Amino acid sequence: MTKVESLKDIKVSAEKTEVRKPNRDKFGRSYATGKRKDAVARVWIKPGKGNITVNSKDIDVYFARPVLKMVINQPFEITNRINEFDVVCTVSGGGLSGQAGAIKHGISKALNEYEPELRTVLKKAGFLTRDDRVVERKKYGLKKARRSYQFSKR
Repeated sequence: MTKVESLKDIKVSAEKTEVRKPNRDKFGRSYATGKRKDAVARVWIKPGKGNITVNSKDIDVYFARPVLKMVINQPFEITNRINEFDVVCTVSGGGLSGQAGAIKHGISKALNEYEPELRTVLKKAGFLTRDDRVVERKKYGLKKARRSYQFSKR
């Protein structure tokens, strides 16, 4: 670790920071894992026409509700990359809402790997941060996590 003695040293060290390189495999794809609640999504993106495949099914078949499709497309809309990437993902665990959130998280991370200069836009929107809210566990002596049994005075 270098010792900083003046403001000039800080400016010099800031200029030395590396520009992140895109992380792509031999097929030109970027991979990322997205998580939300109990759902885990493995996402690959590559340049294409905007086709999204979830568990070998088209997005319209897998996610029938328009709100879930809108959630999945948010990273592309905020980065102005609509219909520029094909997405292939496998998702497991949780319900449909959690799975859509996991795919959104995975797409955001994969876009960051494919084009590192998009990081500031995705980070500012909060898409790179994993939403760590999960279901609270059931406690003994209670009906649910917080719901108690009905009290009877007599």
